[in-house]
Amino acid sequence: MDLFRRKKKPRFDGGGLVLFMDVHDALKAERVLKSAGYKVSLVAPPLALRKGCDLALAITLVQQAGIERVFGEKGVFYVDIVPLGPNSAELLDIVSMTDFDDWVMVKAGNMKVTFDKESGVIVNTSGGGCPDIPYLHAELIGKKLTEAPSPKEIGFTLCALMLQRALEECLLLWQGGEGS
Repeated sequence: MDLFRRKKKPRFDGGGLVLFMDVHDALKAERVLKSAGYKVSLVAPPLALRKGCDLALAITLVQQAGIERVFGEKGVFYVDIVPLGPNSAELLDIVSMTDFDDWVMVKAGNMKVTFDKESGVIVNTSGGGCPDIPYLHAELIGKKLTEAPSPKEIGFTLCALMLQRALEECLLLWQGGEGS
């Protein structure tokens, strides 16, 4: 299994960020826009742009008017929409991977999921300081990646969301995808 053969992340040409004060608003915005057919991605905004929330939505700016309309219709609260600079992609990458021979650890934000390459079983989760982390850890450890519950569905915090991102990347790698 060649876990290091990875495709490049999609670029948001003419991209921007939607900034939020609250994690719940960012999660609602992602859900609302995806259900409306927009291609968006939750990212960590550069420190200089953060407005209170460690999450932002990467968008294509040509869709800004439509996005603002959908937000108004669905009651989504956001602080601002700002254009991305030419060097922003590096700052927004919140997912990384480390290969430990028998295991692979995927880190998303401050959350990590480690799985066994041969069996696809989750051997460890770590990181975060949110109150639902012990529960999420207990629910994931020892389960195959394909059978693990969705942290986003059973958790309630930013840590659960980042654990979800890590788990999704692990699953892509395990299934032979190239990951992000």
